[in-house]
Amino acid sequence: MREASTAMQINVGCGQTPTTGWRNFDNSFSLRLARWPRIFALAVRLRLLDPNQRSFVAFARSADIEWADALHLPLGPETVDALYTSHMLEHLDRSEAREFIAEAIRVLRPGGMIRVAVPDLNRLLASYASTGDADAFVAATLLAIDKPRAFWQRVRLLIFGPRNHLWAYDSRSLCKLLTEHGFVEATTRPPGTTGIPQPGSLDLHEREGESLYVEAAKPTLR
Repeated sequence: MREASTAMQINVGCGQTPTTGWRNFDNSFSLRLARWPRIFALAVRLRLLDPNQRSFVAFARSADIEWADALHLPLGPETVDALYTSHMLEHLDRSEAREFIAEAIRVLRPGGMIRVAVPDLNRLLASYASTGDADAFVAATLLAIDKPRAFWQRVRLLIFGPRNHLWAYDSRSLCKLLTEHGFVEATTRPPGTTGIPQPGSLDLHEREGESLYVEAAKPTLR
């Protein structure tokens, strides 16, 4: 795995929206399988991978997306200047979220910035207060999914894990999570704005209609 000696900016859990000029990581199981061609071919034959997953592997290769576990990034301590993650944190349980924030602290240089985009719980609550539609509110949180019934659905769940959300955040709770784990100056950012120096092609409006954006800094050395 390559490691830059100059400024490095990373997008963790980039999915279909990698950032040009940054290093992009994703933990897609299909992407991980693709590192072993024979096993990948077997998974395709057994129909464990659907067409969308196979297409993502091809896209990831063309976009130079690297497989990585967000809780164990393949980077040395204090090698990263900016870390961005969009709509990934809510897929981690509370323990995993804390591990990820600790990992972000580890890889960021002093003064380095983290930018986190998540679904905005306040927006969902405002919609519920307006409509009173409890079913629509719970469905929109993605905090639950139907139980798998078919055999292959159960196998896929066992292999790939759940794809629903495991937590939800508002501005206050996300800022609290960051500051409790060592970050400073946690603040909510309006869409289109950032404190990251030279963000390049970073999408500062990604999923704007549903997102909350929070940035914070790793403390500088004294």
